[in-house]
Amino acid sequence: MQLTKDFLRIVPKVLLHDHLDGGVRPQTVIELAKDQKYTKLPTNDPGELDQWFQRGAQRGSLPLFLEGFEHTCGVMQTEESLERVAYEMMEDMKKDGVVYVETRFAPVFHTNKGLSTSRVMKSVIKGLERGKKDFGVQYGVIICALRHMEPTVSQEVAELAVEFRNHGSVGFDLAGEEGGYPPKKHVDAFHYIQRENFNITIHAGEAFGKESIWQAIQWCGAHRIGHGTRLIEDMKVKDGEVLSMGTLAQYVLDKRIPIEICLTSNVHTGAVRSLEEHPFPIYHKYKFRLTLNTDDRLMSGITLTDEYHVAHKYYNLTLNDLEKITINAMKSAFIPYKDRIKIIYDILKPGYADARKRL
Repeated sequence: MQLTKDFLRIVPKVLLHDHLDGGVRPQTVIELAKDQKYTKLPTNDPGELDQWFQRGAQRGSLPLFLEGFEHTCGVMQTEESLERVAYEMMEDMKKDGVVYVETRFAPVFHTNKGLSTSRVMKSVIKGLERGKKDFGVQYGVIICALRHMEPTVSQEVAELAVEFRNHGSVGFDLAGEEGGYPPKKHVDAFHYIQRENFNITIHAGEAFGKESIWQAIQWCGAHRIGHGTRLIEDMKVKDGEVLSMGTLAQYVLDKRIPIEICLTSNVHTGAVRSLEEHPFPIYHKYKFRLTLNTDDRLMSGITLTDEYHVAHKYYNLTLNDLEKITINAMKSAFIPYKDRIKIIYDILKPGYADARKRL
């Protein structure tokens, strides 16, 4: 049975990999630019700006994909702008049927006008809290360090993540261009996070090979892998069948390490050449713990509903399959066990039961 986007939009969803600065509304970018006298935007027309971000991001290169963030981060430099973007993100989640979201961003990108990273965090969390109250969406914040920055900066970001752990922060991430910036360079920050009994997810296996994933897990202690697209390089595959797995792929499978799959984004950044060539269906067939994610909604011009629809259309996922992926995502979230279980049994399972009745 064909599942339409309208149908999928109202089923409950969980989003673990979404960048706050990659999902700003074009109209908001324009209004914030005017307020802050930011003059670098290529256009002040919302429709044209939306298309500009998408054209720029969809050139098959991660460094080119990241160029648009100069403008979104450029207008997110005040307490008011950070609060507004966070609040609007929660409203967008509500409209898309997302019941729990982990939004991630790098506070160091929002200090150009003198805000401290602590003040940046407080502003974002203020917006998220207002959004939670108004829209009923639950959230967690993942704090990103950047691969190209010095390890001392990563350590400061890790300490910031832990400082806010009782105020919305749920984890620590390493993002940015992979090539030439191995995660083990930042191992001290990850060891600090581990000693604090905190949560780790790392962008790995998107623009660099399986070695990046191996370092993320075995050097840095990643509990989840962001993208993981190139884990397929550790498998021998013929005609859609896995003939053998290397020790890394087997470890990820056996330890149930969640993979934050971003289908559309992977095509746009060049991690894969097309949806048809994405390793997702192989991962799914062999029971890896998968989650579906947007990555950057503005840059890719998508919602999580779109990603669910892509998985249904291209890989024949059924409503039952999508429910399992949604529950996998909730099981893999970085909030306390009792809170995860509550969302699964109070919201997700009843929501999918209702969806099956509608079908």
